[in-house]
Amino acid sequence: MSVYLAIKYHADNSNRTAIEQISAQLTAAGIASVCIARDVEHWGEMYFSPEELMRLSFAKIEQSELVIVELTEKGVGLGIEAGYAHARGIPIITIARQGADISETLRGISTEVFCYESYADLRPFFKRVSEKTIEREGEKTRR
Repeated sequence: MSVYLAIKYHADNSNRTAIEQISAQLTAAGIASVCIARDVEHWGEMYFSPEELMRLSFAKIEQSELVIVELTEKGVGLGIEAGYAHARGIPIITIARQGADISETLRGISTEVFCYESYADLRPFFKRVSEKTIEREGEKTRR
């Protein structure tokens, strides 16, 4: 299973630890992930114009089975990525720290919303998401 991790962009990579922690929990749950800051921009080593960055982001979303939106911190880009995934029929799961403000519109297009206290809380949630996806794929194959 592969997922696109959408998370607020910071030019100074100030949320690198969050990206790495969330990615580690995904990996531990058997889920491969792609994150633009980590995998395309290589933590700022590569620069792309805004147009090229959106084109690359959309291509990565299209290659994913699921989009995970981390909404502890809001960002316009997150809404664009979520809207694009929704328009393409790609399921969206929203995660955020306890107490974060999650918009009703994002809740409306998300398959699931999960609030966590620590990054360790994400592993069992991601395992469950992975198992559900495998079950759905199995049902499609049997049809």
